[in-house]
This record gives sequence, C-alpha cells and structure tokens, in this order.
Amino acid sequence: MAGSTVDGLVSGLSTSSLISQLMQVERVPQTQLKSKVTAQEKIQTSYQAINTKLAALKTAAEDMTKGTSWQPAKVTSSSTSVTPTTTAGATTGSVTFDVLSTAKAQVSTVTFGSATDPALAGGATKVSLTIGTAAAVDIDVTTNTPQGVAEAINAKGLDVRASVLTTDQGTVLQLTSTKTGTAAGFEITGLASDPVDLVPPKDAQVLVGDADGVHYTVTSGSNAITGLLAGTTINVTKEETGVTVAVTQDKDAIADKMKAFVDATNAVLTEIGTQTSYNAAAKTKQPLAGNATVRQIAQTVLGQVGTGQTDYGSFAQLGVELDRYGKLTFDREEFLKAYEADPAKVEKAMSAEDPSIPPRLDADGKTLPQTQVSNVMGLAARLKVIVSNSTESITNAVNGSKSLVTDLNKRIEAWDLRLERRETALRRQFTNLEVSLGKLQQQSTWLAGQISSLPAPSSE
Repeated sequence: MAGSTVDGLVSGLSTSSLISQLMQVERVPQTQLKSKVTAQEKIQTSYQAINTKLAALKTAAEDMTKGTSWQPAKVTSSSTSVTPTTTAGATTGSVTFDVLSTAKAQVSTVTFGSATDPALAGGATKVSLTIGTAAAVDIDVTTNTPQGVAEAINAKGLDVRASVLTTDQGTVLQLTSTKTGTAAGFEITGLASDPVDLVPPKDAQVLVGDADGVHYTVTSGSNAITGLLAGTTINVTKEETGVTVAVTQDKDAIADKMKAFVDATNAVLTEIGTQTSYNAAAKTKQPLAGNATVRQIAQTVLGQVGTGQTDYGSFAQLGVELDRYGKLTFDREEFLKAYEADPAKVEKAMSAEDPSIPPRLDADGKTLPQTQVSNVMGLAARLKVIVSNSTESITNAVNGSKSLVTDLNKRIEAWDLRLERRETALRRQFTNLEVSLGKLQQQSTWLAGQISSLPAPSSE
C-alpha cells in the first residue's frame, strides 16, 4: 500500500473506497498485460505437450529405421540349467552340445592351531602371490597372524580375497579368487604351511557334435560361453548332456515395434487435436485453437501415410491405414503376413532413405539431420524427418512466446511503479481535500460566530 488515508472526517466521503475504485480503473492496462502472460503460458504448455508426443514418435520412428530392429532374435533352451541370451542381429540357427564342466573359482585354505599362531614361514615378513601368468606380487605383512596376512592381501586389491574362519579344526585362512577359470588360478608362498586347494580353478567346457559325428570343444574361463552362435551367450550352471539352444527370428517383436510406432503417431495426432479443439456448444477453446503450425503437422503426417511408398505402394499392404477419424489403424495379422512373404520389402517400405536427397552439412562438414522427404523414403524414415522439422518449429514458437512473456513482465513491473505513484498521488489529493475542507469549515464557523455577535438592528 502506498500510504494510509483516513476516510473523510470533514467531507464524510469513504476515501479508501474511492481510491480503491479509481485504482481498479488505473490497473486495467496492467491486468490486460497479466492476462496476456497467462494466455502465453498456457500456449507454451500446449506446445510442450505436443513436443513430448513428437519426441516419443521420433524415438519410435528411429527404432523402425535401424537395421537391428528388423533382426530381433528369440532364443530357447532345452534345459533349465542352460540360459541363453542374445543381442540385436544374432545369427539364427541351433546348436546341440554337452556341458562337460562348469567354470569354478579357486579356493585354497591353510589351517592354524589358533588365531594367534604365526602365519608366516620362519623368518619371513612377506608372502608372494602369483595370479595366472602375471608376475608374482610381494605383499608385506605387518602382523604375523592369519588375520594380519588376510588384511595385507586384501589391502592390495588383487583378484584374490582373503578371510579368516573359526572352525572345529582350528583357525582357517581362506583365499578365494574373484574370477573363475584356470587363467585366474593363483599360487601363494611364504606361509607357515602350504595351502590346500579346496576348489581347484576350472574352466567351463562344452562338447559340440553334429549328425556326421564331427565334434569340437569350446572352453571358457567363465560360465558365460560365446562363439557357439554369433550374437548369443550361453550361460551354463551344471554338467549336462544333449542340450539344444535354438535362435529364431522374433517376428512378434517386430510387430510390437510396428504397433508402438503406430501408437506413437496416433498419440501425436490426438494431442494436436486436443490442444487445437473448440467446443462450439460451450464456446470454449484450447490454447492452440486455430493454430496453423500444429494443424499443418497433423495434416503432413496423415498425408505421408496416405501416399504410400514408390517401390512398395500402399502401406495398407503391411497393415497400416487411415480411418475416417483421422487416425492410423494397425492390422497385426496383415503385417505379419506381409513380413513373412517378403521381409526385406517390408523393411524397405518403413526405413528406406532417398539417396537423391543431398546431405546437409554444418560449417565443420558434419552431417545434419535431413529436412526433406520424398515418396522414395519409407514411412518411418519420412516421419522421423517430419518430426524433427516440427519439433524445431514448435521450439521456435515456444522461444518466441517466452520472449514475449519476458517483455510483458517488464511492462507489468513498470506498471507496478506507475500505479504505486498514482495511488500515492490520489491519497495526497484526498488528504489535501480534507485539509482544505477542514479550513473552510473553520472559517465558516468563525464567520458564523462573528455574524452572531453583531448587535441586533434597532426597531426604532
């Protein structure tokens, strides 16, 4: 508040009420500016909602243009103790094998009479640890006890960990390799007694045989065996015979990606419809009603679906069509039928690029995203470009709106100072009015007193 005003003691006017009403009129321009800020913020929120859907569509479109997305593999095993996993583009096929052994980490122990017994050989102050083919590592031992040796070994951070156990047979210093396989085996010297290998290091080994009786073995330092099928890792847990692992193309996974792409496209169209809608009955409209930029995005997307692809024809052949509501439909069975008939052709219909469109380069010669589309391109390749262009347009619109809001807020702040000064002036004026009226009232009272003191006129 710019100050305080006592309601008219002389005039009887409600000065505070009058000033409040006058200030409401004065604030009209600022209120209009605040309404514009609110409207712009709603527009920004609507733009950002559309951009979120566009980002999801871009991800789905990029997924459909990757070669690996068209080569998903499904792997099965005839044994519950053998668990295979695949990577994108894994080679299809099958292999039958016997698990001759599983990989094990070396565990060695040394037993002592008590926890305070000397752990080192007579006169020794260190132990020497050799892991695999690496050079021996000398480890100084400060405290000559089993625990002291364990602490010294662990402090080195090697691939062998030491612990001290209390057992019925005495105190046991246990050394365990952190890795499986013979290459991770170790030797330790300098202890009071020679270690006993509780678990010797061991490699995993499988024996593969074919129908002609040709056999070969594959050895691995871990239980995750690679090399039997390209792109497939076979994890073994126990010895077993006659295990079959088969890798087949996962057509359902491709259909799932295709549906995700269609759903993401529809999500964009739905969001645009929501943010640009107008309710004639209620006479209410959304922030982007009538916005040509976002409506054009929807029309462009629908147009690309409707035109088909030069080398393929209508996308209806692979199960993608437009319905009468301006959305895409996806027939999974139709897609799988088309894909099984000609996988390469369907992939091209979705992901093909147009080699005739020259690449865009930045100042450093790096390739920039394409901004042009053609009917030679696959549907996903086209929408990827359209989404990129649309996102850029919307981002520019949002930035323009933010700049406008910044300018409006500066003008609102300027009005704050102007209104504060105006309110101060009004309070001063009304205060001066009361003072003037008070003086006039005093003068009036004085005059009335003077007049009343005049002698009455004579009747003679």
